Amino acid sequence: MSKTLVAYFSASGVTAKVAGKLSNAINADLYEIVPELPYTKADLNWMNKNSRSSVEMNDRSSRPAIRSAVDNMDKYDTVFVGFPVWWYREPSIIDTFMEAYDFTGKKVIPFATSGGSGLGDTSKNLQALAPGAIVINGERFSASISEEKLRAWAEGI
Repeated sequence: MSKTLVAYFSASGVTAKVAGKLSNAINADLYEIVPELPYTKADLNWMNKNSRSSVEMNDRSSRPAIRSAVDNMDKYDTVFVGFPVWWYREPSIIDTFMEAYDFTGKKVIPFATSGGSGLGDTSKNLQALAPGAIVINGERFSASISEEKLRAWAEGI
């Protein structure tokens, strides 16, 4: 079994593609962070201040429920955490994921997809959510990134 996990949340499928490529590139296990209540297109309308995603992102204590847990999280030494950038940071469901496990001593590497927004304070946020983890600054990728480039990035960490 792999000692590396690629865990990801994907709203539109873009992050899922990148996570799959990364998992293949580094021979890691793959886990999708699935919300208990799936997001609809209306939920994701960031231009509507009353949409679910807008409400969650404006409430830093929001913790959307996750449908299932990672089996045997303790077996992983390294966890890549992928997501689309929302409001210049990780979506609230990533905060739920980070608080659900003990990451003490584990290397946590965020990666994100977006049309151009960076990760903002994501590394700092994840470190606060998992104080015992070793959080590495992550990267933002486009959907078209190759497995080869992802492998080189992961190996360079």
